[in-house]
Amino acid sequence: MIIPVRCFSCGKVVGDKWEDFNKRVEAGEKPGEVLDSLGISRYCCRRMLLSHVEIIDDVIKFHEERESPDLRGGNS
Repeated sequence: MIIPVRCFSCGKVVGDKWEDFNKRVEAGEKPGEVLDSLGISRYCCRRMLLSHVEIIDDVIKFHEERESPDLRGGNS
């Protein structure tokens, strides 16, 4: 969904680093090197960025289908 603001384990702020991390990894940099350069050294914080999956676009499709008047059957 949306990247958590803080690490679940230690509470360090990691949400502000997601966009930079994602852009750099998509550009071809190694994730470990990007995390090192961003100052993310704890294993718990690293996993927050490495394991995050952005699924909000997939979830929103289902919500839009549910709210669409065309798919309600016309009995609204």
